[in-house]
Amino acid sequence: MANTPTPHIGAQVGDIAESILLPGDPLRAKFIAETFLDEAKQFNSTRNMFGYTGFYNGKRVSVMGTGMGCPSIGIYSHELIHEYGVKKLIRVGTAGAMQEKVHIRDIVFAMGACMATGYVKQFGLPGDYSCIADFDLLIHAVLAAKERGLSYHVGNVLTSDMFYTPKTVEGGLTFADMGVLAAEMETAALYSNAALGGAQALTILTISDSLVTGEATTAEERQTTFRDMMEVALTAI
Repeated sequence: MANTPTPHIGAQVGDIAESILLPGDPLRAKFIAETFLDEAKQFNSTRNMFGYTGFYNGKRVSVMGTGMGCPSIGIYSHELIHEYGVKKLIRVGTAGAMQEKVHIRDIVFAMGACMATGYVKQFGLPGDYSCIADFDLLIHAVLAAKERGLSYHVGNVLTSDMFYTPKTVEGGLTFADMGVLAAEMETAALYSNAALGGAQALTILTISDSLVTGEATTAEERQTTFRDMMEVALTAI
């Protein structure tokens, strides 16, 4: 589409709501739009990163895929905030459990994000920045999960640049030793971009596999069946 504000999102200003859900998988964005939104209209297909705007319980809401990793969600969240005026961003994604008490299909609310990524370092800050969720979004989401009787956890996650992590030398402390709940690849970028842009952000994750027990869900389940997380996010936003 000609004369759009960015090279990555083929939408005009006004096509995207001030509140948006951000799954990594663009097909999950399509599923959310078709399943939960009324009058959904597609605003983006550039790079097959599908985006839609519709209504949830009368409120205008958008949903768009972000791809995998900090660089990808970093591009989309920056453009959404600075070029399209998005104010509330909730990542709805998957994660690998790092604690025995966190089971597959449990929901994890990322109160903070530890970093095994260089993304935030490139801001050039004079010290270490703590990537934290917006409290208002967090408390509303947690209450929505509690009201539904869902199994959930609130705490730190680990944002890593690596999905396939090589074995390290044994003997040192790990993020799991520090109580980190789960590993994923995007939250630190989302939280830092939101902080710089004056927006609200939250990550809600469904546990797709366990790094402790080896349990795992299928690719199809990850794409279409994590409905509890999606409904909690829509209620919170």
